[in-house]
Order: sequence, then structure tokens, then C-alpha cells
Amino acid sequence: MRETVRVGVLGCADIARRRMLPAFAACPDIEVAAVASRDPDRARSLASEYGARPVHGYAELLADDAVDAVYVPVPLALHAEWIEAALLQGKHVLAEKPVTMEPARTAALGELAKRRGLALMENVMFVHHGQHAEVSRLVADGAIGELRSFRAEFAVPRRSPDDIRYRPELGGGAVWDTGVYPLRAALHLLGPDLTVLGASLTSGPGFTVDTGGAVLLRTPGGVGAQLAFGLDHAYRDSYELCGSTGRITLDRAFTSPADRLPVAVLEERSGVREIPLRPADQVANTVAAFVDAVRAGSAPYQDSVRQAHLLDAVLRHAAPAGN
Repeated sequence: MRETVRVGVLGCADIARRRMLPAFAACPDIEVAAVASRDPDRARSLASEYGARPVHGYAELLADDAVDAVYVPVPLALHAEWIEAALLQGKHVLAEKPVTMEPARTAALGELAKRRGLALMENVMFVHHGQHAEVSRLVADGAIGELRSFRAEFAVPRRSPDDIRYRPELGGGAVWDTGVYPLRAALHLLGPDLTVLGASLTSGPGFTVDTGGAVLLRTPGGVGAQLAFGLDHAYRDSYELCGSTGRITLDRAFTSPADRLPVAVLEERSGVREIPLRPADQVANTVAAFVDAVRAGSAPYQDSVRQAHLLDAVLRHAAPAGN
């Protein structure tokens, strides 16, 4: 019988409440062991929903030998500190995306995890949905001819003014929040060797962070990718692959609900048809993948490092001259 993975959660972030804690609790291979917060009342309230121990402070949770792994949904600016602390305490880590704000730091944490026989996994859930593999097979089978270009967009409406996504000191901004999705999709579907040709970031009135952006990429073979993202936009969640003879479009590409039947729209010279794809619970699949990584004592982190380099290149291309 395989041992249950005892997970502790650092903080009471919205994504922990809405998505990850319910998914952990539903997984038969995971025990929600502890929930930590700097506010004892918040820790007690959330932990009680899962029969877990409330813990006052993150360091105390990391020192707990009854915790095997931790989920890190703290603000981005705090990721590196607490991921490193967790690894040094011998804990496996599932970290919210992106892992850190610096490529070198992301790579160093991946190497630290590798040396210590620990899993460090980035919580990019959409890559664990099988719809993307099905779309890739369609392209590989010649459904759209030779691939020419890729477009992806992820944008969400404006949130409350006090949302941490709008606080630069906590790592806020569209590029870190919604920009990760189309960038990771380009890596996932086009391969690892992408070059940033150009980028622009915009900031809406009254904001101190970027609230939108656009990126142009290219593969070594000359396939172009156009990406867009935002935090102050009408909702958009899709990508399309254009070829020499047709085009495939996928909506709800990044946040497909478990009960939704995904559909790829294939446009050809002969007309348009819908291709049903298999539904999947990408959150549950992500949790299952993390359990497997914990039991293996390792997790691939190269895509996280490549993503970090792309994000860094986007920021450098988007920076005004002289900055």
C-alpha cells in the first residue's frame, strides 16, 4: 500500500481556498495535514474545513515533521524565499506560477530540489489537460497542413483595487499573472527553443503595474507566435494554430472546467467542423502528477526555467529605452 502524501498549505490565498484545497481533499493519495497563516484565526477557520492542523506562521509549518510536502500560493515576490526554505527543510513543493521572478533563481531552486531528492513542481494546471495533446496530434497528422503561426490570449476583467495583482511590491502585473498562460502554451505546443522578437506592456489609468501586454515569438523553423494578455479586459481564454491549409481554434484553453466537453474548431477549405475532445479535470490531474513526483522524489523543472527566461526577455523587450 502506497503511503499518503501529507500536504501543508502556506497561507489562505484565494486559489488555495477555491481550487487546490478541495482538489487535495478529493485525492485519495493526499492528506491535508496543516494550514499556516500569519493570522491564527484565518488558519484555524480554513484548517477546520479539512480536519487539518492550524499553524501560526509559515516557518512553524515547514519545521513540522508530520508534513511531507507544501503548497506555496503566497504572493509572487515571496515565492523564492519560501520555496527555498521548504526545500531546505526537506519538503516537496508545489508552487504557484511562476516559480520566481528571476530565471537564475528559478534554475537554482530546481537544482536544489534535484540535489536533495525532492520534487519542485510549478502549478501550471492547463498542461495536465489532455485536450492539448489531442490538438497537437491533429496538427501532426496534417489536419491544417504545415504549421505557419500560433496565436494565444488570456485576459480577465478588472478586480477589486486592493487585489495583490495590482501591487508591484508583491510581484503584481499582467505579465506575471495572465501572461504566463500564453507563454507556457507556446512552449507546450511549439517546443522549447523560442525567441522573443518583441513585446509591449501597457498600464491602465490609475494602475502602478502593467495591466496588459503583447508578445511576438518565433521558433527556429520560422513559425511565428502572437500572444496577448491582460488584467483589465473582457474575458478571453483561447489559442489557435494556423497552417497552410487550415486552422484549429480552442476556446477555454487554459481554464476548461472538469465537466465541460472541449471542442476544437477545424476550419478547412471545404468548410468548418467541430471535433469533440475528451473532458478532463485538470486540477485533479495536476494534483495526481504532484503525488507521482513526490513519490519519485523529483519533478521536471526545465520548462519552468525556459518560461522564466521568456518572461525575462519579455520584460527586457518591453522596457523603455534607457531603462
